[in-house]
Amino acid sequence: MSIQFPKSEYPRVVIISCGFGGLQLAKSLNGAPFQVVMLDKNNYHTFQPLLYQVATSGLEADSIAYPIRKIFKGQKNFHFRWCEVKSLVASDNKIITNIGEVAYDYLVMATGTTTNFFGNSEFEQKAMPMKSVTEALNLRSLILQNFEKALLANTDEERQALMNFVVVGGGPTGVELAGALSELKNHVLPNDYPELDLKQMRVILVESGNELLQAFNQTNQQRAKTYLEELGAEVRLQKGVSKFDGRTIEFKDGEKLLSKNLIWGAGIKGVLIDGFDETVINPRKRLLVNDYCQINNQTNIFAIGDVACMVQPNYPNGHPQVAPVAIQMGELVAQNLIRQKEGKSLQSFNYNDKGSMATVGRNRAVVEAGKIHFGGWLGWLVWMSLHLMLLVGFRNRIVVFINWLWNYLSYDRNIRLIIRPFTPKEEN
Repeated sequence: MSIQFPKSEYPRVVIISCGFGGLQLAKSLNGAPFQVVMLDKNNYHTFQPLLYQVATSGLEADSIAYPIRKIFKGQKNFHFRWCEVKSLVASDNKIITNIGEVAYDYLVMATGTTTNFFGNSEFEQKAMPMKSVTEALNLRSLILQNFEKALLANTDEERQALMNFVVVGGGPTGVELAGALSELKNHVLPNDYPELDLKQMRVILVESGNELLQAFNQTNQQRAKTYLEELGAEVRLQKGVSKFDGRTIEFKDGEKLLSKNLIWGAGIKGVLIDGFDETVINPRKRLLVNDYCQINNQTNIFAIGDVACMVQPNYPNGHPQVAPVAIQMGELVAQNLIRQKEGKSLQSFNYNDKGSMATVGRNRAVVEAGKIHFGGWLGWLVWMSLHLMLLVGFRNRIVVFINWLWNYLSYDRNIRLIIRPFTPKEEN
């Protein structure tokens, strides 16, 4: 069964997923002679850089998510369908979804990434990922539930397991999450749980490499580590996790730690659909593309953003999996689709790296752009300003700003709600 769309004289561009790349591509095709069809398993766009604040009760989920239909309200020749894409049939120029088939003239994979557990089923079953709104809400519930359970614990050992938080991965996600958890420990949870000795709560950031934020300047790497330690977090470098049974974490050096809170931010992999030849998929599940974002030099199938791997001299392993890359690739593909329709030559992708940043709690952040790098309060202000600008929707910007202002003035986080209790998989 084919999904029906209004008849159009224009070629159809099917975009799978409304992440940063898909969103920018669809916007850039506004007014162009194409019928744009967007497919997504969610009916909203997620601002992923702020998921950690949802998980740590700083923001509500609807302040970082925005309805796809509202984003494109009034855009002509745009159609959205809520569905899950299953597979590609490139020979017939169609894709298979859970609601039917969709034919395309051009197909753009903008599916992003998911958590990579590197084949360890134990971690996949029992560790907490944080790559979606649902996962962030699960983590928020788990954090609060475990403190409620700590009040009822019969032994110090059980209480300590509930109050130890181990974050795996020293990239921006791990650093920001460890900082937010430390601020909860310092300013919020002592007021909620006066019967507990919050000094016993431990926030431990584990990184298998030599430094945090490995893509950053060495000065900023050290700044981030210092900021976390100032907040009371423990930073363990050159340390890997080997086992987790839901209650005890075992490290590769043999050390064991009681904890029911293992948060996994150590790796990502591309989200793919069936139908792609193995020769165009790299070990991290990214689709190999040429300089025009075309897969395997095909003229009508593209990949952009985190799921795309474009090997260039300055990026032998592909570009960093960050929002600016996805946005710029989306813009390029839109321009090239128009140029291709007009019979013009295609433009190659040239990433304009405007810099990187990560926040480590109140008044602490690291920022760098080229040879310029700084941190502290100024870095934190720059980080906040940029994230507010990039949020989709005026309402979301206002809500996030008000929440941040209140949190800053009161040292509080009001969204400590267990809306939907989370049940660990071993308890199901």
